[in-house]
Amino acid sequence: MHAVILCGGSGTRLWPLSRKNFPKQFLKLYSDKSLLQETFLRMCRVMKAGDVYFVTNQENYFNVFNQIREVYPEMDKRQIIIEPASLNTAPAILLAVKYLSTCAKIGERDPLIFLPADHYIGKPEEFAETVKIALESVGDNIGTIGITPTAPVTGFGYIEKGTKKGAYIAAKSFKEKPDLVTAEKYFASGKYVWNGGIYLFNAETFLGELKKYAPKLFAHYRKPYEEFLEDFDQLDPEPIDTAISEKSDRVVIFESDFDWSDIGSFDVLLEIAKKNNLVDTKHVFMDSDNVFAHSESGKMIATLGIDDAIIVESNDVVFVQKRGRSEDVKKIVNYLKENKRKEVDHNIIVYRPWGKYEVLIDNPASHKVKKITVFPGASLSLQSHERRSEHWVVVKGTASVINGENPMILHENESTYIPAKALHRLSNPGKENLEIIEVQTGNYLEEDDIARYKDDYGRLS
Repeated sequence: MHAVILCGGSGTRLWPLSRKNFPKQFLKLYSDKSLLQETFLRMCRVMKAGDVYFVTNQENYFNVFNQIREVYPEMDKRQIIIEPASLNTAPAILLAVKYLSTCAKIGERDPLIFLPADHYIGKPEEFAETVKIALESVGDNIGTIGITPTAPVTGFGYIEKGTKKGAYIAAKSFKEKPDLVTAEKYFASGKYVWNGGIYLFNAETFLGELKKYAPKLFAHYRKPYEEFLEDFDQLDPEPIDTAISEKSDRVVIFESDFDWSDIGSFDVLLEIAKKNNLVDTKHVFMDSDNVFAHSESGKMIATLGIDDAIIVESNDVVFVQKRGRSEDVKKIVNYLKENKRKEVDHNIIVYRPWGKYEVLIDNPASHKVKKITVFPGASLSLQSHERRSEHWVVVKGTASVINGENPMILHENESTYIPAKALHRLSNPGKENLEIIEVQTGNYLEEDDIARYKDDYGRLS
């Protein structure tokens, strides 16, 4: 058996925490692990870590690799499948099946499970038990994990239950996100489950259903692997639900209640925080009721005479919303896109394949100060800048530095000055994160003033 975690999304429903360069699945929202790490570790309760694969895009490839390596140092880069284009779940699953069959050489009847990277599971033991039963029992069906509803929620899709057959229940129909009246009817009837977007099947069954209901996807699958990748962006961006699940008569439900949520809004995140007693005691709420505050930088948030509010601080943005208005976050995101505001895509903490940097001071006319973190064994590119010079001070760890003709090792409290146009490179030869403070000076300090000559991540100029 194998698992595929779908982690190529760039959702903005949790903006300003979730950004294009570091979307929701990489955030640590309710524990010291990111949503992706939590998902991976849950699947390790079911199967070997080496049998868990990931589908993501090129932009998030190293986010996936670096985060999984934190909890699984033996991580093999071949476990990451890169989408040539982000085209929703049907093409992503098609790509994963093609890769596993062609490159990993799995058997066509080996059970597979596909699941999102960014969901909350409050009862991981029950989740693991449900998945084990489902993988053993799915047979030649298209299986899905249906979550027993706990309230008439309008933000989830529903599946109508049919006849029970042993470990599973036949799926009668799929329902879109309902209005409140309809959701109340679904909940009261006991005949529906929430659609968690988790699917199980083997490659043989999947391809058979593709041939019946999604012939374009099936035809594409039959192409040689290189041609399959080259023409991938020609596929329609369709979810697996409409491509197969809503049409197939072989869909079965494995129902369970393992305290699930897709964390689709700050209102939902507030409920998870309350349920797990995740109260940040540094915040002060005076004469305020029903307020949730989250600070990424650790700042204290204080309110006076404010009720029913959600306040989120994210280094470069302070976001305040009324409880119950989470679905309208997209209005702000759309406004930022229309006005080409960088805050829609990027935080002042920027993640790179080798680590990350945080902008501490930014005066575009003369200077910029960054805190740079380099992961163990990683290196920045060998590079130069035309219009700025840099001063590096090591504050933690050991740095291996190329500065012009001078290779050197710098320890904590040691520094080097790099003039404009000089070739330079920063590497971390140690086993802990390297942290330096970089002071840039010059008349142009943007990231496009860089020429790369050697790079470990395919980013040569």
